[in-house]
Parts: sequence; C-alpha cells; structure tokens
Amino acid sequence: MGRKEITAPLTSDTVKNLRAGDLVYINGIIYTARDAAHKRMYETLLEGGALPFDINNQVIYYAGPCPKKEGEVIGSCGPTTSGRMDKYTPLLLQKGLKGMIGKGERSQDVIEAMAKYGAVYFAATGGAGALISRSVKKAEVIAYEDLGTEAIMRLEVENFPAIVVIDCYGNNLYKMAKEKWRRY
Repeated sequence: MGRKEITAPLTSDTVKNLRAGDLVYINGIIYTARDAAHKRMYETLLEGGALPFDINNQVIYYAGPCPKKEGEVIGSCGPTTSGRMDKYTPLLLQKGLKGMIGKGERSQDVIEAMAKYGAVYFAATGGAGALISRSVKKAEVIAYEDLGTEAIMRLEVENFPAIVVIDCYGNNLYKMAKEKWRRY
C-alpha cells in the first residue's frame, strides 16, 4: 500500500498496478453520474444505442454536485453510495469502464465484473464534498441536462484524493480491514 499519482482516463497498466489500500491522487478527466444517469445509460445500451461519451478507460464518480456559487468551478461534490449503481455497473464495465469512485461496499457481481474486465473501485471521503470540490479545475454538463444535479458532467481534476478499495484482483480493503480488526 502506497501513495500514487495517476491520470484518467486510466490505462490497463495503471489499473493492474493499483492495490487495495493505495492512496491515489487522480489527475485528468473523470465523469459524474448518479442513479438516474446510470439507469438511462443502461437502458440506452440495452436498446442498442450509444452512450453520451466514450466510456472506454474512463472513471465515473458517483456524485451529483451541488450548484456552484459565483466564482466557483463547481459546488460541493461528495460521493454517493455506490451500491445503488450495482445493477448497472457490470454492463458498463463490459463496455470498457475502468474506474469508479464512490463510497460503500459493492456487490459480488460488480467485484467479479471488475476482475473480469480489469477495473478498480476507489472511495472518496463522504462528508468532504466541499474539500473534494477544490480538486475540480473545470466542470461542464455533457449529457442528460434534464436530470439537474444528476446530469452527467465532465470534470477536469487535479490531485483528486481517493483510496483504492477494490482492485482488479478482487482484493477488498473493507474485508481486509474487518479481518485485521477481528484479531483484536
């Protein structure tokens, strides 16, 4: 476990070099999408349609940023509970998604799909949305504007702090921590 700077979109090599417990600082482009946007993307794919952005090698941040105040790039943008996206995630991973940022546990189906398709799950600190927003240097709505704060946004981030919770090998920091503390 160490501290690493990574760039998004992610490469397969980057994903393979990350381990559960690594502290990472993400630079580059990530996308926000919450429940409603995931449902719409999922239904679009099932109907044979195209997603509103090229998902290959991308990172999706499970967040619905608050409206920005004057002079801000973005409002507070903390992570939402990832489990609400679990129904939709295996298909997105199959289509090339390489990273997800959120909070909370993931289903076994998602963990298996991550291992199969080579993806990683990061946790951002819940309750720290105002601090996290400082990492966002540019933000723009790119799809589903009718969803309001749940629209898909393209974010340019610099030193976005996260922890690798589940790596592409299926190692799960939540389970590892529980096992460690059971011994005490």
